[in-house]
Amino acid sequence: MANLSVNIAGVTLKNPVITASGCFGFGREYEDFYDISRLGGISLKGMTAKKRLGNPPPRIAETPAGMLNSVGLQNPGVDAFLRDDLPYLKTKDTVLIANIAGSTVEDYCEIASRLADSEVDLLELNISCPNVKEGGVAFGVSCEGAAGVVRAVKRHARQPLLVKLSPNVTDIVSIAKAVESEGANGISLINTLLGMRIDIERRRPVLYNNVGGLSGPAVFPVAVRMVWQVANAVKVPVVGMGGIASAKDAIEMMMAGASAVQVGAAMFSDPMAPVKIIEGMESWLSGHGIADVGEIVGTVRPWS
Repeated sequence: MANLSVNIAGVTLKNPVITASGCFGFGREYEDFYDISRLGGISLKGMTAKKRLGNPPPRIAETPAGMLNSVGLQNPGVDAFLRDDLPYLKTKDTVLIANIAGSTVEDYCEIASRLADSEVDLLELNISCPNVKEGGVAFGVSCEGAAGVVRAVKRHARQPLLVKLSPNVTDIVSIAKAVESEGANGISLINTLLGMRIDIERRRPVLYNNVGGLSGPAVFPVAVRMVWQVANAVKVPVVGMGGIASAKDAIEMMMAGASAVQVGAAMFSDPMAPVKIIEGMESWLSGHGIADVGEIVGTVRPWS
């Protein structure tokens, strides 16, 4: 059987399949379907310094080949996570990635400090959140904003730091290089694309927040392109996500340059999707005589 283990920023995962933040909660619900220890890793529900109730409904809507969401980072807060969820998660044999979010740089630093001595394996910095002190502009849409928050968090974090990039930018490569220069240990991408749908009978947006994040198969080609661009521009490992729904998708993303992948929206239609992807990757690698999954990373051969 092929070796599926991968190393991300010094942390070894038994396989390259990670469940994406916001799509897996803290894992309890999925235990009804399979042992979550089968996963390479879990990117946990995005957490903030204090409890958040999220946005008013409606905040999720189905779209062709995907979905829109504007949940608004509903979560119990970092202290509740440490008290109620982390002890349960540590009984599972999988890598734990804490996805952290905030409205100010100080928010991010506070969460990183609270998690510094915890048994979380990696931090994933969600810089697609509004920066309240800068007029609501997301940290991740400029090199300066992205670099600034990474620089600050690195002073408080003890775990390796992945930085999750927004695709809603003009030049994702420049932003990737900016966070790498400030000490990011890895980069994950893409977060959701900004989208909107309208109820033509009511003449109102289908989401209360008017716009939301588009995920699912519709965004997969955009994600592959951005992962390929970033992986060829940075030296740190890249974790690819965005519309992955099959082993074929995961293999394609890794050939584009990802060292591991995250699966999100696919789990809403098939909770078993991550396990099927792990099994499908193992079968494909063995069938092609490939001994180690790392052998396929970045092997796409552009025409020019």
